[in-house]
Amino acid sequence: MKSNKKPNRLINEKSPYLQQHAYNPVEWYAWEDEAFEKARKENKPIFLSIGYSTCHWCHVMAHESFEDEEVAKLMNDTFVSIKVDREERPDVDSIYMRVCQIMTGGGGWPLTIIMAPDKKPFFATTYLPKKGRAGMPGMIELIHAVKKLWEEQREGLESIGEKVVDAIKKPSSAGEKISREIFEDTYRELEQSFDGEYGGFGVSPKFPTPHNLIFLLRYWKRSGEERALHMVEKTLQAMRLGGIYDHVGFGFHRYSTDRQWHIPHFEKMLYDQAMISIAYAEAYLATGVGDYRKTAEEVISYVLREMRSPEGAFYSAEDADSDGKEGLFYFWSLEEIREVLGEDAEIAARAFNLDGENTILHMSKSISEIAAEVGMDEHDFSLKMEEIRKKLFEEREKRVHPGKDDKILTNWNGLMIASLAISSRIFSKRDYSKTAARAADFIMENMLDSEGELMHMYRGGASVPAYLDDYAFLIWGLIELYEATFDVEFLEKAIELNNKLLEKFWDENEGGFYFTSATDLIMRQKESIDGAIPSGNSIAMLNLLRLGRMTSDTELEEKAYRVAKAFSEEVNNFPSAHTSFVSSIDFMLGNSYEVVIAGNSSSEKTHEMVEIINSIYEPNKVVVLRPTEEESPPITSIAPFTREMKEIEGSPAVYVCRNYACKSPVNDADKIKEMFD
Repeated sequence: MKSNKKPNRLINEKSPYLQQHAYNPVEWYAWEDEAFEKARKENKPIFLSIGYSTCHWCHVMAHESFEDEEVAKLMNDTFVSIKVDREERPDVDSIYMRVCQIMTGGGGWPLTIIMAPDKKPFFATTYLPKKGRAGMPGMIELIHAVKKLWEEQREGLESIGEKVVDAIKKPSSAGEKISREIFEDTYRELEQSFDGEYGGFGVSPKFPTPHNLIFLLRYWKRSGEERALHMVEKTLQAMRLGGIYDHVGFGFHRYSTDRQWHIPHFEKMLYDQAMISIAYAEAYLATGVGDYRKTAEEVISYVLREMRSPEGAFYSAEDADSDGKEGLFYFWSLEEIREVLGEDAEIAARAFNLDGENTILHMSKSISEIAAEVGMDEHDFSLKMEEIRKKLFEEREKRVHPGKDDKILTNWNGLMIASLAISSRIFSKRDYSKTAARAADFIMENMLDSEGELMHMYRGGASVPAYLDDYAFLIWGLIELYEATFDVEFLEKAIELNNKLLEKFWDENEGGFYFTSATDLIMRQKESIDGAIPSGNSIAMLNLLRLGRMTSDTELEEKAYRVAKAFSEEVNNFPSAHTSFVSSIDFMLGNSYEVVIAGNSSSEKTHEMVEIINSIYEPNKVVVLRPTEEESPPITSIAPFTREMKEIEGSPAVYVCRNYACKSPVNDADKIKEMFD
């Protein structure tokens, strides 16, 4: 049935996801006081639907049910209905996803919650069809059942809600200090779930989880355990060859539906591009393998081409669907390939496993292996494959593109800023840091309110007060930008935002950071577990450590220790779900380094010293530049310990402290690497 063309309240919302439902016949509200007041006055339960704009099954449920007049009438008669964009209100999503996990043992999107007007839930599930099938209840049957229960057994439903809220409010207790054994424990858990044949962790669906790989690189550096490095390389190589990677236009899809990485779920998320490119860049720095650098640069080129706004910030995602069909943009038939490539079609078919209709391009062998099989020089074969890729790209550009979620999120932009700054240092590409700086400037100029409070989302204007992740990830990006450019303004902004974070989110009683400063929820959560992205507490803890070392502010380090203690029981119980947190603990427990380069900031020799330091895989370090052409440069106010650091005999000097003990400075480039041994 066709949707009513009269818009509902969502027409006034900024979220693309909410606007997608603005012409539903369902009388949607956003998450707002008016909706809960209406439910109380009319004595109705609330139907809460949470999703996001690039979610395939969210689109399916919307088409089957929310656009359907019959279902909409039942919903309007029975419920007050609320739509939430999980990317706009991750605090709401986090609480009710936890509810779903407790009540059903699973979760996902679309997330469907039915609750009392006091926000206490008594039913949770994910996707529902219009009518029941294959043992799955349908919307029509569910609405009738809930209406009857609400009228006849309301007290029982409210009792369920009370018990569920009690369960999710159960506080996590601080345990003992986390010891160095946590590194081995985390590694062993990851090793047990590692897929030795295809890389990655678990069977299917298979997610990239780059923070696992970033931890394993640090564990390899700490322990010398070669299998940890093997797990990283096997996974990165398999992901790059698989269909989860877009071989034509670059960038990674959200996850693989199969164990082999062949068939992706086709969304492309900004946060995945950011974190995955960091993993490849760090792997390149650790191993020198050129393919890892190439992949990181390709991912970044995709983001700059498809995900960057004219103002320089980054959009959120590209949809799985185009022209109403999931993945249509990415499928190829052998016939199409022959039309586009002519005599090169057989090479493409062999390289990308093309064997008929609707194939996702994926590789089973490396470029060098295929080159050997077809009797070509590897370099020449690589050039041929790039020529093929460009022709396919030009042809694919004629297709209907997937929808783009063009909202700008502070947290995900923070991750991309960090990725660009890290890659700028590792690959000596200043353009990357300039691009990162432009995105950071956009946020600082457009996403702070009149009180200097950070905002979460921008789409035609800034909206929604920022969450922990917004502050933590942006601060991370600014710290990386400082180390990539030595522009003190970025470090000053990081410190300023960190002070705001402590003021608004810090739990003075138990330690750690709340996810939100909002008061319109049934609870304020504190989270430590990584999801598709690192937990806000893990990144905030690392920021505290790094800023503490950069500024000699021991109070910041003390707060980092309190974060570790606040979540120690959770981390010790399930370390592999906390790999980003454990990476931060790796910095905290050392070895860690503070590096100061004292030299003329425009000197070629100073730049040479910086390049040497950037070429060393030593993730647990902070780097500060003390410009010697000024008597009192701004950095000496932020980091007073740098005030007396000078050049040696007219040459830039490198000062290194390790685990709170400082070594004699050196001005010999050959000796710099020895200081990290």
